[in-house]
Amino acid sequence: MNEGSAEKVNMAFIAAIVAVATIGGFMFGYDSGVINGTQKGLEAAFDLGKLGIGINVGAILVGSSIGAFMAGRMADLIGRRGVMMLAAVLFLGSALLAGAAGSSAIFILARIIGGLGVGAASVISPVYISEVTPAAVRGRLSSVQQVMIISGLTGAFVANFVLARYAGGSTAPLWLDFPAWRWMFWLQAIPAAIYLIALLFIPESPRYLVARGRDADAEGVLTRLFGPLEAARKVAEIRASLAADHHRPKLSDLISKTTGKIRPIVWTGIGLAVFQQLVGINVVFYYGATLWEAVGFSEDNALQINILSGVLSIGACLGAIALVDRIGRKPLLLIGSAGMAVTLAIVAYAFSTAVTGADGAVSLPGHNGLMALISANLYVIFFNLSWGPIMWVMLGEMFPNQIRGSGLAVAGFAQWIANAAISVSFPALAVSPGLVVTYTGYALFAAISFFFVRKMVHETKGRELEDMEG
Repeated sequence: MNEGSAEKVNMAFIAAIVAVATIGGFMFGYDSGVINGTQKGLEAAFDLGKLGIGINVGAILVGSSIGAFMAGRMADLIGRRGVMMLAAVLFLGSALLAGAAGSSAIFILARIIGGLGVGAASVISPVYISEVTPAAVRGRLSSVQQVMIISGLTGAFVANFVLARYAGGSTAPLWLDFPAWRWMFWLQAIPAAIYLIALLFIPESPRYLVARGRDADAEGVLTRLFGPLEAARKVAEIRASLAADHHRPKLSDLISKTTGKIRPIVWTGIGLAVFQQLVGINVVFYYGATLWEAVGFSEDNALQINILSGVLSIGACLGAIALVDRIGRKPLLLIGSAGMAVTLAIVAYAFSTAVTGADGAVSLPGHNGLMALISANLYVIFFNLSWGPIMWVMLGEMFPNQIRGSGLAVAGFAQWIANAAISVSFPALAVSPGLVVTYTGYALFAAISFFFVRKMVHETKGRELEDMEG
């Protein structure tokens, strides 16, 4: 946007739109984090072993990968807002069904349905935000998505802790004689319903409207956002950026017509998406309670540590919001990679000192428990200062208009496949080869990601979406 028209920007309207769109991020976080405190209940209700727990926990990721892949294309067909509304319906249905599930198969189905919503929201909310915000503050406002993801995770952790404490344990009976772990899922229906209703009051993305030939509608939205003069200019600019390709966006656009190969920008997007998961962050979010109990903490303390991690994550995300449009995306990614590599290595070392007492209880001797706790939370801080929000910011803005939906579909799919690989494998890896080797592996991926960013990632700070190349 032209600096001279900055006084015409309706920031109150933009902030309201972003607030609604990022409820999808909250649902993404809540749906992902609620599983953390329910695993004892699932194990008891469905007689699950380690592999069974991994499959039930990871079921959401199957849906998420499909949802992410389909959402980009669907967003080009039914609009960004349309996809978000569909995601809200999926969240609502999943919450009700998961809490009521009478078998592992029904529970897995419910989590796959929720995963479809998570995957769709994870890729479409950042795109929608990037398409309705000025370039000068796009990074900041897009980063709100990660704040809401972590807020959703933390909300789930707090709800799980309160319900378990009130009932006397996650498997103890609560209201209507249903165990607390079932209410942990049912509570999710409240924010899901709020999300669905709120979406009725925000406009469709102007870039989608122009792509569908609805220039007048797009200009109306842009006028509310930026004023009439800027709106007319932006419609012409968007139209010009799409005119180079005289067809509607499709998946084959990801292949360069010049080389016949997948465009380099697509590989960069896939790399960003995959490395964000290979550093092991969702082990903390999905298995945090189980992880800390495995090294000697009580269930109550483990649930409190989850809350601490969530609060620190929100603080780190706020730091990212303050920095992303000042120092840029690439420097934050590099800082995060280096910080995560070091802190994960320290966590691995602390776990290597674990001892088993005569009663079979596992503990970390001396100050090593405190070392593990501090290092793990520093790792969470580094992630949420960098790769947590910045990966989503970049995926929402780095692709040219013509391939934005398709590029996000592929990158989002890759992100959730990597998420599934890490999350489903963790329970088995924690037993053999063990936590030390597993966390050392995450540290190595963090180190590799540093060099990937240096070579492959180009700065997008301050650039208009119509100027992106790939």
